[in-house]
Amino acid sequence: MGASPGQGIAQGSGLVVLLESSSFGGMVGLLERFEDSLDRLVNGAFARAFKAEVQPVEIASALQREIDDRAAVVDRDRTVIPNVFIIELSDHDYKRLSVFKDALQVELATLVTDYGREQRYTLLGQVSVVLGADDELDTGIFRVRSEARAEVSAAVSGSAAEAAGDTHPRLVIGGIAYPLVRAVTRIGRGSDSDIRIDDPGASRNHCEIVMGDPVVVRDLKSTNGTMVSGERVTELALIDGTAISIGSTTLVYRNG
Repeated sequence: MGASPGQGIAQGSGLVVLLESSSFGGMVGLLERFEDSLDRLVNGAFARAFKAEVQPVEIASALQREIDDRAAVVDRDRTVIPNVFIIELSDHDYKRLSVFKDALQVELATLVTDYGREQRYTLLGQVSVVLGADDELDTGIFRVRSEARAEVSAAVSGSAAEAAGDTHPRLVIGGIAYPLVRAVTRIGRGSDSDIRIDDPGASRNHCEIVMGDPVVVRDLKSTNGTMVSGERVTELALIDGTAISIGSTTLVYRNG
């Protein structure tokens, strides 16, 4: 499973074909519930206002297509799907939908969660759907970007992280900084890891960061390997900006 985000582009007037899939029955039921939920939310405003432009149900259909297209089998029992989605709309469509933006994002995230559960897909973390604007898109056309982002947690206490500040060496994962306050920081999927990554491509004890001069990353005989610049490494000195890949998760080292 690659770490690079996927994307798809669609036009409002043609998305009904997305329903012609092997999961037709289940998805139709979900879309009907989705429409009913939105209808209750805005007292029918969607049905009246969105006949000629992008409709929420069309975005929902595109999300279903994106999920099925990017589903990745990682083992016999798990098929991982994206859990982070960015919907890029034309300025015109975004302004119309922004009136209901918060509610629509919640409903779309619920739809993804329910669809994943019905299809027995695996989500690496909480589902997030965000609507945004792209002034290069014409009215009625929208783009879907997605990625599977693993949930990450650290054993470091909040006070220790705050004391470390931004000047201390750290790993940045998904925009969140995790200070390297231990002599050795163990990373993996196991509950005893200092930085726990809930990624199916990660071993329980995957690798460790050893402080020193230089700071090094050391693989712990992981199943899928610790990757840097597409190459599997056993041990490597880190410099500022080094990107370490564990499964589909990228960790960027910052030295201060």
